[in-house]
Amino acid sequence: MNKTIKFIIFFIAIFAISFFIPNFTKAATPVTDESSLLSAISSVGDGETITLQNNITVKAPIVIQKQITIDGNGYTITGASDWTSTSGNQTMFTAQFAAGKLTLKNINLQNGPKYGVQAYDGGTVILNNVSITGFKYGGVLANGGNVEVIDLHLGYNGTGANNGIEIAKGAAATNNPTLTMNGVLTSDSTENVVRVAENDSLTEFTITNTPDTTNKIVLTDDKVVLTDQYNNVIAETVVPDKVTGNTDQKKVIVTVMANEREIRFTANEGTMITADLVSSHIVLEDNEKIDGYYTDANYTTEFNFNDSLNTDTTIYAKISIVEATAPEETKPEPEEKDETPKTGIENYLGLAVLAILLSSVVMISMKNKNIKG
Repeated sequence: MNKTIKFIIFFIAIFAISFFIPNFTKAATPVTDESSLLSAISSVGDGETITLQNNITVKAPIVIQKQITIDGNGYTITGASDWTSTSGNQTMFTAQFAAGKLTLKNINLQNGPKYGVQAYDGGTVILNNVSITGFKYGGVLANGGNVEVIDLHLGYNGTGANNGIEIAKGAAATNNPTLTMNGVLTSDSTENVVRVAENDSLTEFTITNTPDTTNKIVLTDDKVVLTDQYNNVIAETVVPDKVTGNTDQKKVIVTVMANEREIRFTANEGTMITADLVSSHIVLEDNEKIDGYYTDANYTTEFNFNDSLNTDTTIYAKISIVEATAPEETKPEPEEKDETPKTGIENYLGLAVLAILLSSVVMISMKNKNIKG
């Protein structure tokens, strides 16, 4: 092997060692407390992942201005009772400005003086298998930033009233907030699961639903609404008058009154619905049937399914009870007499047996006479 080839191999080996060893050392650093978490956030590069190896308690807000993922590995980050920060931002995690993109996954956040996580002024927060509970202002804050929900569970957050996801824009923020549903959103409370804040800075926001999302967050003329996979309404809050919500398709809420039951689902604004669609949302008892759909509780005017829905609409379903009918008694049918003439094999067999018996009697009788004579 000549000297040139040896030199090239030596150079490649030195380069590989210098490149891989620092990364290996960094990945091996355990993240088990607040200090090691902050150190890892400071040292990782864009696109890298930090994995927790223990439950952690933090005493101050953490601001992210790079693209990183924190994999909780099933562990919990808890806000300390002796929170030490006195800054205006008291949120546990904040992804700040366009450079800040924080993905939280497989993690639980609990307890804090304000919000659990915030996307601020162009920053992005992605929530995947995340649980947030016990924060005094709210669970998630889209504060002029972008929030994407892949899998999020909200416990009770807020003081006095629940405040799950808040859409807002602070006075210093220059971007409008966005919220994207891309999976599953569950909440322990149906109050203010998604709430649009009322302040002087927020004038518009955008809601987006991906094609494969399970839950949807949709907009009507004056409400932001959380629905399930069948478009049934789970929760709704009123949008302030001066705030405009942008979305690809506005919705209307259809309320169906079926006796004592109230069923609510959403439909596309400006479209027609069908009786079959309405009936698919009504669960009937075994002895119930639908007699028709009406615009009033007295069932005087039938609902016209040929009209487009341009506003929230109430439909009254007339439900009647189907009387159970007793089964008719069935009398056993009389047995049929066999009137078939006995001219078949059975009759011939009987005659033959009778003839043999008579012949036997005659022969015995004659034999006895001969013996006596």
